[in-house]
Amino acid sequence: MPDGSTANRPHTEAAEQPAREEPETAAQRRQRRAQFLRDLNEARELRDRVQPRRARAARMRQQMRMRTFRW
Repeated sequence: MPDGSTANRPHTEAAEQPAREEPETAAQRRQRRAQFLRDLNEARELRDRVQPRRARAARMRQQMRMRTFRW
């Protein structure tokens, strides 16, 4: 059984990562951004699967915007 000292603490990302004092490198930033974009794309795909009518309407709106867009 877990003791009461860790069970009541909220789980945060700041708690699991050590404090960094050196600035983030460009490679680390790109890696974090790539991971974020993968997660975002996965979330969009999930939303499209669970709400097909809304996804279809959004695709139609996007197509209309592209047809009426002028360079």
